[in-house]
Amino acid sequence: MAAQCVTKVELTISCTNLLDKDVGSKSDPLCVLLQNTSGQQWYEVDRTERVKNSLNPKFAKKFLIDYYFELVQKLKFGIFDIDNKTFDLNDDDFLGEFECTLGQIVSSRTLTKPLVLKNGKPAGRASITITAEEVKDNRVVVLEVEARKLDNKDFFGKSDPYLEFHKQTGDGNWVMVHRTEVIKNNLNPVWRPFKISLNSLCYSDMDKSIKVECYDYDSDGSHDLIGSFQTTMSKLKEASRSSPVEFECINEKKRQKKKTYKNSGIVSVKHCEIIVECTFLDYIMGGCQLNFTVGIDFTGSNGDPRSPDSLHYLSPNGVNEYLTAIWSVGLVIQDYDTDKMFPAFGFGAQIPPSFQVSHEFPLNFNPSNPFCNGVQGIVDAYRACLPQVRLYGPTNFSPIINHVARFAAAATQQQTASQYFILLIITDGVITDLDQTRTAIVNASKLPMSIIIVGVGGADFDAMEFLDGDDGVLRSSSGEPAVRDIVQFVPFRKFQNSPKEALAQCVLAEVPQQVVNYFSTYKLQPPKNPASK
Repeated sequence: MAAQCVTKVELTISCTNLLDKDVGSKSDPLCVLLQNTSGQQWYEVDRTERVKNSLNPKFAKKFLIDYYFELVQKLKFGIFDIDNKTFDLNDDDFLGEFECTLGQIVSSRTLTKPLVLKNGKPAGRASITITAEEVKDNRVVVLEVEARKLDNKDFFGKSDPYLEFHKQTGDGNWVMVHRTEVIKNNLNPVWRPFKISLNSLCYSDMDKSIKVECYDYDSDGSHDLIGSFQTTMSKLKEASRSSPVEFECINEKKRQKKKTYKNSGIVSVKHCEIIVECTFLDYIMGGCQLNFTVGIDFTGSNGDPRSPDSLHYLSPNGVNEYLTAIWSVGLVIQDYDTDKMFPAFGFGAQIPPSFQVSHEFPLNFNPSNPFCNGVQGIVDAYRACLPQVRLYGPTNFSPIINHVARFAAAATQQQTASQYFILLIITDGVITDLDQTRTAIVNASKLPMSIIIVGVGGADFDAMEFLDGDDGVLRSSSGEPAVRDIVQFVPFRKFQNSPKEALAQCVLAEVPQQVVNYFSTYKLQPPKNPASK
């Protein structure tokens, strides 16, 4: 599955206290950006200009880089003192470097770190500052349009009108950018309000022509043109409910045939507003934390962990499908959580000391502090917990979903987009409490949380596919629909022979949109709002 670029990010670089390698003058630094594809392979993305005689350069040239939330994108910034005309940097003095991920940069927005030499030692007192900014125009146009006295094109009944909005490309062609719904049997239609990005409507140019065509819908596809007009965003923007902007809908063929032709109806724009919508990176750069929780299935159907055919069996190199899934997803998400303390739970096992069955026990057996330090902490807790529990059953998801939902509900008391919760459940599949789980998910869909389910082993995952609302809206056992789709399910076996990044790419691809949908629905702004700069 090809990764979808969420957005482009512009990086601005400056340095302080660089090493001085020039005799009689100061270093002439340049910054080179390298990206890591896999393993130790680095390739050059771009380089800045050379700044003459400066140990505290502010580079004017920015780095433009595609940002993917669902990937760990490793970057290296190298600083060199340039004393010759050659492109090759090997013959230039190396002043230090800094390695990080793009996720770390965007979650900090501005990152200042010491530069190090090739041997890992500090490059004197030198430091680098990297500032990230999303490259975007996130203005959106909200339009409310109606019409009156449209020509009747239908022999029986009245016209079934709809509108099409077109923008003009650089070579003069018209491209359709929006089509309204059809209003049946009505010559005075009122269309539903709609939103379209300013860039889509007119390339964000207030004076660029916009063509609006009004058609009579026919089910056989032979839609009849009622009439059209041209306008600009500058003109549409004048519309208000007390004083709508009105256009005559003109049908050129009719006008040429008929001397007394006036128009084919009036289209009235009664509301046109330009609003700024936050993007995923606006929330992240504005201080929103992604809280990551893991739930691990310890039910008997996994098989005895000591047996090589068990899903919990640790291979000689210390891994299994559960650990691979935790690493894959955790490595991406950890960049977006400042304290990197992750709660981790198990379910479906008999736990010490009394060996009662629990559907929500901390992997570290510490209910008052179920947090693990980083992804490695989760892995260590899992390995330590495995020999101490007895795999049992049944497979109940709802307790752990409701557990995270309680924290997500508490976060809704804050009036900003400060926290979003991601629950990763790893399971061997057969779910027992389907009705309670459906209800738990429907309730959670109203909260700032997403649920990722990774199915390990070879079981039949039909129930999981059903929870992932891609095929239609999930309903609770009482029939209440989920207000948004928050579950993403993937079977691990699909990725067994793929690169290790592929699983995270697939399960996390929908998260940015889920975050944006939640916060925009509830009109919550980032704690530090970068959109209002």
